[in-house]
Amino acid sequence: MEESFPRGGTRKTHKSEKALQKSVEQDNLFDISTEEESTKRKKSQKGPAKTKKLKTEKRESSKSIREKFEILNIESLCEGMRILGCVKEVNELELVISLPNGLRGFVQVTEICDAYTKKLNEQVAQDEPVKDLVGLPELFSPGMLVRCVVSSVGITERGKKSIKLSLNPRNVNEVLSAEALKPGMLLTGTVSSLEDHGYVVDIGVSGARAFLPLQKAHEYIRQKNKGAKLKVGQYLHCIIEEVKGNGGVVGLSIGHSEVSAAIATEEQNWTLNNLLPGLVVKAQVQKVTPVGLTLNFLSFFTGLVDFMHLDPKKAGTYFSNQAVRACVLCVHPRTRAVRLSLRPVFLQPGRSLTRLSCQHLGAVLDDVPVQSFISKAGATFKLKDGALAYARLSHLSDSKNVFSADSFKPGNTHKCRIIDYSQMDELALLSLRTTIIEAQYLRYHDIKPGALVEGTVLTIKPYGMLVKVGEQIRGLIPPMHLADILMKNPEKKYHIGDEVKCRVLLCDPEAKKLMMTLKKTLIESKLPAITCYADAKPGLQTHGFILRVKDYGCIVKFYNDVQGLVPKHELSAEYVPDPERVFYAGQVVKVVVLNCEPSKERMLLSFKLLGDPKKEHLGHSQKKRRTVSLGQLVDVKVLEKTKDGLEVAVLPYNTPAFLPTPHLSDHVANGPLLYHWLQTGDTLHRVLCLSQSEGRVLLCRKPALVSTVEGGQDPKSFAEIHPGMLLIGFVKSIKDYGVFVQFPSGLSGLAPKAIMSDKFVTSTSDHFVEGQTVVAKVTNVDEEKQRMLLSLRLSDCGLGDLATTSLLLLSQCLEERQGVRSLMSNRDSVLIQTLAEMTPGMILDLEVQEVLEDGSVVFSEGPVPGLVLRASRYHRAGQEVEPGQKKKVVILNVDMLKLEVHVSLCHNLVNRRAKKLKKGSEYQAVVQHLEESFAVASLVETGHLAAFSLTSHLNDTFRFDSEKLQVGQGVSLTLKTTEPGVTGFLLAVEGPAAKRTVRQTRKDSETVDEDEEADPALVVGTVKKHTLSIGDMVTGTVKSVKPTHVVVTLEDGIIGCIHASHILDDVPVGTSPTAKLKVGKTVTARVIGGRDMKTFKFLPISHPRFIRTIPELSVRPSELEKDGCTALNTHSVSPLEKVKQYQAGQTLICFLKKYNVVKKWLEVEIAPDIRGRIPLLLTSLSFKVLKHPDKKFRIGQALKATVVGPDSSKAFLCLSLIGPHKLEKGEVAMGRVVKVTPKEGLTVSFPFGKIGRVSVFHLSDSYSETPLEDFVPQKVVRCYVLATTGHVLTLSLRSSRTNPKTKSKITDPEINSIQDIQEGQLLRGYVKSVQPHGVLFRLGPSVVGLVRYPYVSQYSPSEKALYNKHLPEGKLLTAKVLSLNRGKNLVELSFLPDDTGKPDVFPASLGLPLLKQEEREREAAEKEHKGEEEKKKNQKRKRKRNQEGPEEAQLPGQEKSEAQKPQAENRGRRRRRESAGEQERVNKKQKKVAPSEEDDSGVEVYYREGEEEMEEMSVLPKEKLTRPAEAPRLQLSSGFVWDVGLDSLTPALPPRGDSSDSEEDDEPQQATQKKSKKERQLEKQKAEKELSRIEEALMDPGRQPESADDFDRLLLSSPNSSILWLQYMAFHLQATEIEKARAVAERALKTISFREEQEKLNVWVALLNLENMYGSQESLTKVFERAVQYNEPLKVFLHLADIYAKSEKFQEAGELYNRMLKRFRQEKAVWIKYGAFLLRRGQAGASHRVMQRALECLPIKEHVDVIAKFAQLEFQLGDAERAKAIFENTLSTYPKRTDVWSVYIDMTIKHGSQKEVRDIFERVIHLSLAPKRMKFFFKRYLDYEKQHGTEKDVQAVKAKALEYVEAKSSVLED
Repeated sequence: MEESFPRGGTRKTHKSEKALQKSVEQDNLFDISTEEESTKRKKSQKGPAKTKKLKTEKRESSKSIREKFEILNIESLCEGMRILGCVKEVNELELVISLPNGLRGFVQVTEICDAYTKKLNEQVAQDEPVKDLVGLPELFSPGMLVRCVVSSVGITERGKKSIKLSLNPRNVNEVLSAEALKPGMLLTGTVSSLEDHGYVVDIGVSGARAFLPLQKAHEYIRQKNKGAKLKVGQYLHCIIEEVKGNGGVVGLSIGHSEVSAAIATEEQNWTLNNLLPGLVVKAQVQKVTPVGLTLNFLSFFTGLVDFMHLDPKKAGTYFSNQAVRACVLCVHPRTRAVRLSLRPVFLQPGRSLTRLSCQHLGAVLDDVPVQSFISKAGATFKLKDGALAYARLSHLSDSKNVFSADSFKPGNTHKCRIIDYSQMDELALLSLRTTIIEAQYLRYHDIKPGALVEGTVLTIKPYGMLVKVGEQIRGLIPPMHLADILMKNPEKKYHIGDEVKCRVLLCDPEAKKLMMTLKKTLIESKLPAITCYADAKPGLQTHGFILRVKDYGCIVKFYNDVQGLVPKHELSAEYVPDPERVFYAGQVVKVVVLNCEPSKERMLLSFKLLGDPKKEHLGHSQKKRRTVSLGQLVDVKVLEKTKDGLEVAVLPYNTPAFLPTPHLSDHVANGPLLYHWLQTGDTLHRVLCLSQSEGRVLLCRKPALVSTVEGGQDPKSFAEIHPGMLLIGFVKSIKDYGVFVQFPSGLSGLAPKAIMSDKFVTSTSDHFVEGQTVVAKVTNVDEEKQRMLLSLRLSDCGLGDLATTSLLLLSQCLEERQGVRSLMSNRDSVLIQTLAEMTPGMILDLEVQEVLEDGSVVFSEGPVPGLVLRASRYHRAGQEVEPGQKKKVVILNVDMLKLEVHVSLCHNLVNRRAKKLKKGSEYQAVVQHLEESFAVASLVETGHLAAFSLTSHLNDTFRFDSEKLQVGQGVSLTLKTTEPGVTGFLLAVEGPAAKRTVRQTRKDSETVDEDEEADPALVVGTVKKHTLSIGDMVTGTVKSVKPTHVVVTLEDGIIGCIHASHILDDVPVGTSPTAKLKVGKTVTARVIGGRDMKTFKFLPISHPRFIRTIPELSVRPSELEKDGCTALNTHSVSPLEKVKQYQAGQTLICFLKKYNVVKKWLEVEIAPDIRGRIPLLLTSLSFKVLKHPDKKFRIGQALKATVVGPDSSKAFLCLSLIGPHKLEKGEVAMGRVVKVTPKEGLTVSFPFGKIGRVSVFHLSDSYSETPLEDFVPQKVVRCYVLATTGHVLTLSLRSSRTNPKTKSKITDPEINSIQDIQEGQLLRGYVKSVQPHGVLFRLGPSVVGLVRYPYVSQYSPSEKALYNKHLPEGKLLTAKVLSLNRGKNLVELSFLPDDTGKPDVFPASLGLPLLKQEEREREAAEKEHKGEEEKKKNQKRKRKRNQEGPEEAQLPGQEKSEAQKPQAENRGRRRRRESAGEQERVNKKQKKVAPSEEDDSGVEVYYREGEEEMEEMSVLPKEKLTRPAEAPRLQLSSGFVWDVGLDSLTPALPPRGDSSDSEEDDEPQQATQKKSKKERQLEKQKAEKELSRIEEALMDPGRQPESADDFDRLLLSSPNSSILWLQYMAFHLQATEIEKARAVAERALKTISFREEQEKLNVWVALLNLENMYGSQESLTKVFERAVQYNEPLKVFLHLADIYAKSEKFQEAGELYNRMLKRFRQEKAVWIKYGAFLLRRGQAGASHRVMQRALECLPIKEHVDVIAKFAQLEFQLGDAERAKAIFENTLSTYPKRTDVWSVYIDMTIKHGSQKEVRDIFERVIHLSLAPKRMKFFFKRYLDYEKQHGTEKDVQAVKAKALEYVEAKSSVLED
């Protein structure tokens, strides 16, 4: 047999083959020495071969041609060969690649790319997953085409040859250099890193850096990558977009369209050295042979196409010089031989192969004919379906010796088996080997767990024995499974090559993992094998083996990883104390299944097999199964229908049960539907048993509940329920006060009305129906009472993404309806079967039967009697229809209960447009039909019908009327499917409700504006048809004159309209043009447009409905003269487009339509179709006009306005009447006050969202004591823009700025910097704060001066508190400038009457001693001296800071744009600034930061600009400052008070003159002058005295703690004393150390023993008090929440309510009480406290209502106590008369309640007259009570008279007592 398919050039020769080599006539020039190992053909060698005529030449030459076309085999591959492959399999650590001609190779995980290998190494090194490293299965998918390079051809352990490949771009593209890169080249690369703007791609070309910009990757990411970012190592086909710097930088693109169209051209300078596989080239057929083609390509190169790679459709039709496209398959690195493919699948680079396997894999075929034989390669066969198949040489016979080429002549037939599929050649691979044909298993997929297999022992290893089962299949027998018992030396029993029979334990085809057992009992077992949990039916007996033995029982394993537990009590009939002694792992056991839950993969087994296991077990299990257990899923059969549901029988034992209608579905509407169509005898699967009572089983078929139970997510008892859990249940009953929800396990809870919905609940039954499925969040659990409270609010019960839930609900609903359809199709009735077949979207041809009065159309039933088809008035779409007319309609929906079909005649629904829809894209749609739980809409673009759910949650069932969708309304839908399924609908999810549009009229995409009102004169029934067209001249009579338009009656009664802008050519401003036309006047006009009455839009004349429009006319003289007139631009330009033609700054004439009071703007019309708005603040700069705009502007008046810009949200122009609205420096504008900040200024807002700030110094030209008194939010103010730096404007309201023409008198000049001040000047300003060394005085927004104490007053007060009292912050005073230091930004001032001429700051009435002149000077000098020291310290600190970071220090004169924020970590004090504007008003050099919003003590803090730490002025012991009286501070039960001045607790401070700053202790103090010897001695004595004083004080036992150390010492001895801790907190608070006080409280909470609950509570209360006074609302809430967790919640709530009430935060207190009433409604203390709170506030009525509510909520036994308490409160805080009435009322009902009498008496004694008291005593002593009680009242009466009455009164009481005793004794005697 001749050799087929020769290929070009010399054959590759092996030394063994040398003898066989035929001499071929060849030119010596091209001869290749045979020493070269794998020699290959060269292009030019084809020369001689090609010229020979095939038929006329000898066999020799034909042989050489065949040799030349020889197909690839392993021998012909060599290292470095580049070859195109296709990913066949993806494993964790390697890829299997299909190569051309049936070969396959492997790519190791380390051969993907360098970046990926680096990440792998990182992961190995750190033993934990690296963030962006993904596995091979995520990077590659079967079918991907890849360019590979052969890295080695080796031999495996089993002697098979194996091809190792690499995908690393470094190896594949090694042949390219950076200079060779050209735009348009198609390369492959891998992502090596993700950058901000794109990806760095490794293309493996040295010296070139490739970058893929994000926008170039966008399309690929969306289409191919499902929107995910590209990963490191991801394989890409890239096109070079641009090359820069001689190949140094390469820009790439991976767009699908560009890549698939890429062609290699001559311009790209490809050579045979660097030609890459996968390139598509244009080629010419050079020669056609029976075994392949030779092609010419890229002008100079020749290549081969073997028979496998011809285009199958064109095979046999190729001819010379034919132009074709080909794809390079491989290039031999040495011979440069090129192979190509003409298969179409390879001609679009970047596309994956789609055909990845053949269907009959593994099939054995008989009599398959040979097509041809290819020597040294194999043979091709023709299969029955005409497809080619190929068998490699090694698979043609069982061994080389038996092989005979003669038996493979074309036409011979053989028996063979399909063993594989070559994706690259689209060929099935065959084998003729007997072993393979007869093999039981060919692939791992064929082996099933539990099967018996035979195999051959390959090797025995410590980890088990390897057995060969098939050609490619090996299995492992673990050591445990080598025999029934554990074997020590398995090699003695088994030898390599032995045949063994095993049973499969586990087979995982993906991982190629096969586990088997040799345990004899398991192999020979005749019992059924368990291979999945579903097989394990209770009562089943089987064999298994023990996997593990635990103290609680044995775990027994079966096949396929199924295992179960034998609990201890089931191990044996006798008790087994220690299972580990009795059983061992690996032991084969016989077990019986007791119970199995497949969903949870749990199984219970038993070793007890008593008596006859079968009968015994059957009887037992039958009894057990007869009773249906709760939570079990069963199949049921419908017996009969009752009015509430279905009577059913539970299979298989026909146990009777009931399935209520609402429980048939999760969708309220589908329950009745299913009920209607289910018939007796129908079977329902997977029905849940809900409850059993009195032998009646209640069932449920709600999918949500079934899946909850299956997933094990339903708690079985109250113990498992915790607040915050989300549970799925159903509404059990609906009450006025809430809804009861029951869960599958039978537990139920209440959802009170308040937390039933996020919307306001008027009636509970509006929101839910009985039986409805709901999701509930547990808010409260009372385990003792077995009660829980639930919330059904959507905000609490979110189930994740709304879109996903919405889609799930929709698909579930439609699926159930589809189920109903199948029930209907089983009925006999033709009508019902027809309805079942009708699906939405079907187009029908129908005949109109009649048109009803309401405008709807009914169609005739046709061949099906009783079929009702109707189109509503809306769906008639305005078409004229007559009975008998034929119409095309589309089905919208089928009503399966009323048996009606809803159809539509709309053109765009009937004539759908074919357009490719994109999944996940957003489309505009129009609602066409509404069902209860879903809506049907049509896509505006194509007319397809889409369904979307009206709810996005099970609880989302209530809609206010305003929220309900209407038919015809526009919605925005995101498509989730692009093909209508069986339901006929596309599935979609509605976008946000904000995107809904108002009901549209057909063919009009623009919505009606919300504030368009129709003129009643224009709406005259249906508008008459007319034949007018644009440009026609008409005459008519004026019918009515409106401010902005005139209505005209034309001939034939047609109504026309003239807009105010079309009356005059030049409109004088202020006039109303419409007034020119009078009613009854005849006018001649020109038609300029037509307005559609329904949408108010202008239609183009081509519009079919133009004949029904209202003509828009013009009577402008200029319009009437011209022949052609300007028609309105009506051609589908949206109002937004029309508005955009106006530029900002343009002026125009507009006509006032109305003043919108709510929105505060004027609405105007510029033209009939263009409208605008003028914000009120832009109408005038006059306050008068702004106050009464209606007086200034008349409706219809012409106004001249400036365009500010289009309002983006709507099609309106924004206009201004006061010129362009530019808020630039120097502009004057009107604004509105939005916030008033005390002592700081105002925040003002302008139109379009701009904000500005006004300082108190810029409110007026003359300062006042209460500058902000006249300003309230919403007040309109005229502002001058001072500066526009930053996003907040700086403004001034001074009339000298806003109205410079008025030349008003400036009492207080503007002081914006120190430059504006002169020495000796008198200035007014506001006190900023009182400091230890003087008063800070604000002169301007950013200028602060200092008044030293000697210059504050002529008096010398001994109490420093007087300064705080008489110089509060914000006080207006006059000061004289004494000195200025402009370099240091310092201003010295004086308040003295001598300097200012004003009265002294302290009134003479205080009688304070005068400060003498010399004292003043001395004091000033002292201060100066102290100031010097301060300065030194500051400089020292500055030096220190400058060393740390020079950039932080700042030059003194340097002005900063924004004040640096002080960071006072050392003292933990920080004041939150209200705003940046406020910061700028702080003096440039010295700034004070108040410790909190209200100045809490006299201690002040400074900081110098340029330093970020605060300097602190120590409080000197002499200057004892007390805080002005404010809100009372926290009072403790122990009597400790927080209001302690500094005098009662003197802190241990260093001696006077020293700073309290700890940093200062670093260096010794140095006096400025040298001290004399005497002075030094005095100082020494002084220091010694001080020391001895401190020591004595420490010894004193009664001494008060004076420092933090003292407190710490005391706390060591009594750590649980809350009083000490609170004193410690108070100590810090007096120094305004808020943070330290907090820290002390936190320490206390950690330290105090948990048993001391009251002590801990005291500290919590103190901490709450602290946060209330000094913290923010947020910090207070946080502390409160913690306190509630750690203490009895009620106590904490009550304490906080008291704190709020005491600090007069009444609103917060009220809110808190309301929370308490919900949470502790059973606690009477709460009701009483709330009542008292309301009475204290004077709200008696509210208090009475609270008492009524309390009586409703509390149990009856508590009522009397509560009433008595409220009466007491009335006595104390309210109306004594009402209190008496309450007592009297109560006592008339309960006359024997002595406790109430007693309280009544007490109260009357306290608040009533003596007469009233005596009256009550008289009544009490005449009651018939027990003697003991009567004695008590007599005694009280006697005591009262002794105290208040006379001797006579006392005697009278004694007489009455005697009388009572006698009467009692006489009764006894009788």
